[in-house]
Amino acid sequence: MKVKTSAPGKLMLLGEHAVVYGYPCIVTAVDKRLYVEAEVINKKEDEIVTPQVKESRFVLETLAHFRDKFRVNKHIKITTQGDFSHNVGLGSSSAVTVATFSALSLLFNFPLSKKEIFDLSYKVTLKIQGVGSGFDIAAATFGGTLYFVKGGKTIEPLEIDSLPIVVGYSGIKADTPYYVRKVAEAFKDRQSEMKEIFNKITELVNKAKKSLLEKDYPTLGRLMTKDHKLLQNLGVSIPQLDEMVEAALDAGAYGAKLSGAGGGDCMIALVSEDKRKAVEKAIQKAGGEIINVKNNEEGVRIEK
Repeated sequence: MKVKTSAPGKLMLLGEHAVVYGYPCIVTAVDKRLYVEAEVINKKEDEIVTPQVKESRFVLETLAHFRDKFRVNKHIKITTQGDFSHNVGLGSSSAVTVATFSALSLLFNFPLSKKEIFDLSYKVTLKIQGVGSGFDIAAATFGGTLYFVKGGKTIEPLEIDSLPIVVGYSGIKADTPYYVRKVAEAFKDRQSEMKEIFNKITELVNKAKKSLLEKDYPTLGRLMTKDHKLLQNLGVSIPQLDEMVEAALDAGAYGAKLSGAGGGDCMIALVSEDKRKAVEKAIQKAGGEIINVKNNEEGVRIEK
């Protein structure tokens, strides 16, 4: 018997870095998905087929964790494929972890709730990366757009429509653990200053939650742009992202910011439909690549 599951990637809307320290964030699931096929095989060892090396670590650790928890001793073939590369920073490692737990629970008939999948996947991520808040795991598991606090202390789905967002890829692969550590070191040295920035980010996140629910996009855009400035103060933005953000704003976006850990990967711009083309062109002119993604998408699911 062969089973197939999938989980979505994510985009952080507001709250990067602060979320690692227990402050809230807002994250949305995107329509780029990672697919996992699993089957029991009659061989002496497992077979893991992942096109991206990074994902194989997460698959292997997920498998080891599942075996240990459920006392499964059969050998398994796991094959992954994705709608997106791990290079663009949409959370492929979280998506593959969540989808693998879902596939294994289906294959061996150990029903897991979404919260159980989240908790197990979060453990795997912490074991591999040592740091993390779990917001990307939450997006991959539950989907939609979430107001989230570290470790799943709060996972609140926000009942909204898909947001009118343009996503620009900087062409630079971000080293997330490096930027998380960089902020951690700064936090040790300048704790009160960093807490002040995190408090300001939290204020923006809470106002953004209200604007999201009210579909007040001009206000939401302004909050996003303010958030980008605070992330610059944290030292996690880079000139390429700043130029793309400025270009989007000059072309008439409601707001724009980097999305994720910084140091590269993506930026996002909130736009009115009549400004979308102009904003896309401006981001491209600034050296960005437009990634066509929809947001507020479905979480982990079984594929036919």
